[in-house]
Parts: sequence; structure tokens; C-alpha cells
Amino acid sequence: MTDSLQPVGSANESPHADMDVHVVRSARRKKTVQARVVDGVLRIAIPAHFSHAQETEWVDKMRHKIERQRQSATIDLVSRSDTLSRRFDLPRPSQISWSERQNTRWGSCTPATGHVRIANQVAAYPGWVVDYVIVHELAHLVEPNHSKAFWELVSRYSRAERARGFLIAKSDEPL
Repeated sequence: MTDSLQPVGSANESPHADMDVHVVRSARRKKTVQARVVDGVLRIAIPAHFSHAQETEWVDKMRHKIERQRQSATIDLVSRSDTLSRRFDLPRPSQISWSERQNTRWGSCTPATGHVRIANQVAAYPGWVVDYVIVHELAHLVEPNHSKAFWELVSRYSRAERARGFLIAKSDEPL
């Protein structure tokens, strides 16, 4: 079987992306799915044996992924973390970045290196929630656990409780 290119539709049909999607079915591809934007078109490579339902599922997943990448690209994490670290008297991270690999956490921190990672899904949330996740991770640079002292640092952020509630509500949704 040869690779085939199939148009799937445009953004008018999906709230998740503003581009056309083309699915490439490949006989060489056995399990993996790949997506990339080529000349404004989202090209999704899937195994040829996938059913129509599997194709639909993967198109939706990849549209979501690309949209999250686009949203995270609009937020300057370094600038935002610098502002928050000054405002709440917390250390600046040595590095802060978006992570596509965070599937069960909103953020993570490695206190030994000062590296903070924020799940790119967070970029779609209100700014005050993004700020909370950053403050939470910056507080881990001081307190690497969830002790009382840690929560006192996080509570300097006035919307901490509200943001936690927002994230709890979102935790029932897949990242």
C-alpha cells in the first residue's frame, strides 16, 4: 500500500485549530502518529491500518497538541517568572520552559538545578492560573516539599486558593 494524503477539513469544523488538516496514511508506519505544520497545513501521519474512528481520535489529539503549542508560544515565561519572583520575594529559576511531556502535573521543579517546567496545557488557562502555577513552582525553589512553610510561600499569591480550585476542576479533564 502506498502513502495516501486525505484532506480532513478546516478550522471552521473544529475549535481546536485554525488550519486545514491532511492525513497521510502510511503502510510503513506501524504504531506511531506524527503531526507537523507544513505551509499552514497540519499534516498528520498515521498507520495505514488505522480505522476511521482511530483517525478521527488522532486528528483531534494532534489539533489539541498544536493549539497548545501555539498558545504557550504567546506567553513569555521568563519575563512572567521574573516579575512574580520579585513581587513575591521568591528565587528566580535558572531556567523556565513549557513542557509537552507533563501529562499528570501542571508544573514541576528541580530545586537542585533551579529548572522549572510548566505543562503547555496551562497556557490555555486564565493568566491568574498561569501565574499561580509559576508561583507554586518558584516556591519549590525554597521549599522542595509541600510543607506548611511551602504553602505559606504560595499563599503570598492572593488568588492561590481560587487558582487551586480552578485546577481541581480541570483535573478531571485529560491533560
